[in-house]
Amino acid sequence: MTDHGAPASLPGWHPVYSGKVRDLYLPDDDTDQRMLLVASDRVSAFDHVLEPGIPGKGELLTTLSLWWFAQLAGADGGAPVPNHLAGDQTDIPDAVRGRAMIVHRLEMLPVECVVRGYLTGSGWLEYQAHGTVCGIPLPEGLNDGDRLPEPLFTPAYKAPLGEHDENITFAQTVELVGADRAAQLRELSLQTYRRAADTAAARGLILADTKFEFGIRDGVLTVADEVLTSDSSRYWDADAWRNGATPAERMASFDKQIVRDWLASAWDKTGTPPELPAEIVARTAAKYRELIDRLTTD
Repeated sequence: MTDHGAPASLPGWHPVYSGKVRDLYLPDDDTDQRMLLVASDRVSAFDHVLEPGIPGKGELLTTLSLWWFAQLAGADGGAPVPNHLAGDQTDIPDAVRGRAMIVHRLEMLPVECVVRGYLTGSGWLEYQAHGTVCGIPLPEGLNDGDRLPEPLFTPAYKAPLGEHDENITFAQTVELVGADRAAQLRELSLQTYRRAADTAAARGLILADTKFEFGIRDGVLTVADEVLTSDSSRYWDADAWRNGATPAERMASFDKQIVRDWLASAWDKTGTPPELPAEIVARTAAKYRELIDRLTTD
């Protein structure tokens, strides 16, 4: 796997995990209970890490996560949502500064908390076949990209590395984490989605869906990993959604959909994926940057 800028070693830290996008380091000092979470420039689609990466992607994702953590901590005037940031970030090594976060160690929960505010993607396919999304019945007559009557909490089980996450029911979530914790996850996920959707709407954007990951620290439910980034969320331009003539125009997203669309047309999903053309890389990077500019520029 190409690192796209993630060094093999960092002074004072040692690597313990490398995912499709993020690398995790622990401190060499065993008494230090923090972790270093580094976002690389790697890009994945259809369960493959692709070549080349998206230049600057790791820094863009980190910048957006930090901005959202600040909003949810109360910068937007709302009630603070605890996050995993470990206070002072000055210990980040220079080699990964700008695309890394020092975070607390959490007892991570095995549930990916997905919230859908609009009908699209796999939800649209299921709705066409069964009139449901993740088994939840919906009204008849909805179209691809339509706003749902109410945001839906549709959790998934976080499968072991290399396996696919699996959509689960709320009852299965209760079995995994207990009734009280499942209710907390649902309520906080829906509240946070609505809050973020309002923030995005004020900037001419639609937050169609997103996913959160939570852990426990000192008994407190705490949001972790990335949050509300273009890798974990689907954002649309509000004007295009209202006025677009086709689904593609209405739902052009600020993420790696450009990569997915190109790969779906250029590869039959057998063997090694082809290398991404320079034009696809450049367009994708521009979309990531545009989203940050739209959200964070007053």
